[in-house]
Amino acid sequence: MDSWHVCAGYLRSGGGRVDRYAVQLLPHQTRRIGEKWLAVSSSGDHVFLDDNQLQALSGGHIQDLSLDMQARLKSRFFIGSHGQAGSRRLLASRKAARHETVQTGPGLHIIVPTLQCAHSCQYCQVSRSLSDAGHTLSKEDLHSACDAIFQSFSPSLTIEFQGGDPLLRFDLLQEAILRIEELNRAYRRRIRFVVASTLHQLNEDMCRFFGKHGVLLSTSIDGPAALHNRNRPVPGRDAYERTLIGIDMARGILGHHAVSALMTTTKASLEFPEAIVDEYVKLGFQDIFLRPLSSYGFAKRNQALLGYKSEQFQDFYRKALARVFWWNREGVALREVYASVVLNKILSPFDGGYVDLQSPTGAGQSVLVYNYDGYVYPSDEARMLAETGDVSLRLGRIGTPLSALQASPVQQALVAASTVSEVAGCRTCAFQSFCAPNPVDAQAQFGRFDAPVLTTEHCLRHQWLFDFFFETIRNADDELLDLLHTWARPAVEESVCAE
Repeated sequence: MDSWHVCAGYLRSGGGRVDRYAVQLLPHQTRRIGEKWLAVSSSGDHVFLDDNQLQALSGGHIQDLSLDMQARLKSRFFIGSHGQAGSRRLLASRKAARHETVQTGPGLHIIVPTLQCAHSCQYCQVSRSLSDAGHTLSKEDLHSACDAIFQSFSPSLTIEFQGGDPLLRFDLLQEAILRIEELNRAYRRRIRFVVASTLHQLNEDMCRFFGKHGVLLSTSIDGPAALHNRNRPVPGRDAYERTLIGIDMARGILGHHAVSALMTTTKASLEFPEAIVDEYVKLGFQDIFLRPLSSYGFAKRNQALLGYKSEQFQDFYRKALARVFWWNREGVALREVYASVVLNKILSPFDGGYVDLQSPTGAGQSVLVYNYDGYVYPSDEARMLAETGDVSLRLGRIGTPLSALQASPVQQALVAASTVSEVAGCRTCAFQSFCAPNPVDAQAQFGRFDAPVLTTEHCLRHQWLFDFFFETIRNADDELLDLLHTWARPAVEESVCAE
């Protein structure tokens, strides 16, 4: 419901006296999940209600509810009292905290120095080339990108290098990192460097440089060797073995914490949910990101070979997550990143800043991509679309002032298409405090930003995820609930997309 109502209610005072007072029924949305109703207030707080409780709340008959339920509804901003300015200010503060990561300016800056890559992954979203001819960022654009990063007012800046494989142009990485550090002597921001790579080209000199400058590495492990090598082929059919050599080298020089990994779920992956999770435990990782297959760029052309129905991914995800929970019960700490993103939205008042679920969109507002082609894009997925000829999401040339990029017609259209209060299908959704349309996904799927949101893959996938995790929370025992709350705490910024 999206209007304010006044109803008669009762609240027992501390001295036992029952006072009649005017109760305001505050805006909230409801959704049936299992045998209960989920109710979510405008602050993002939630309660589970049975049919009778929902009827009492919706009808304004608060006095028919238990005192315990009345207290919960008030503390979670479902009901309020006239004249309580402090509660109004607290509600406004809670709502603002959920949008803070968008309002502080771009905090994630992705630099794509080259498209060079030795892999020929069928699910890769971008074209790749062993040659750097026409596929490498010019030094002039590299310098302009480094300078432009500091136009953001964000106090914390993550600079992520992607490709292709950025290690194939280590010289450009070095130049960018040194330039950014030199500039930061004046700006004094908190800087975090991440390099997304297969690690096949990694050597000890690179590791020593990365160690000196606090650079973190992100790589891909799709599962056990046979599955990884099938998904990520190289001429020697030893992609898995070479990536492990890189991981071991980096951990030995930089420390165990310096390397993270993620996986992409292909049709071949669906048979091995437990084995994939076990592989991450065997390799000593404390995080696993169970990602669905992307339908961007060149990966979209291979959907018939690699793709699967959403129900198949859901079954895979349930089984893999159950295995993650099992390992945690066995005393092995392992966090599923996708779950932590959703749980952060549900259980924490402080948003972790995951770009795809921000409203208005984080694309172009909390993340910018400086691509090898000399243009700035609002997200990594947007530059992937450009690889197949759809350049509609270009914000401008590298070197264009940030204010002009964010005032561009493309950016304004992205904002308009991702503001939940303005989008049909979102205005009445119980998940509107946690979720948002993804206009970049809509462009990839339908060729338009403003496609009906309820028909998009992004919306359907996240409706299922929120349903699943609300049901998981409701049925969790104390041990699992503690784990879910631990995962929900905002962590250091997650990589938006590391291939």
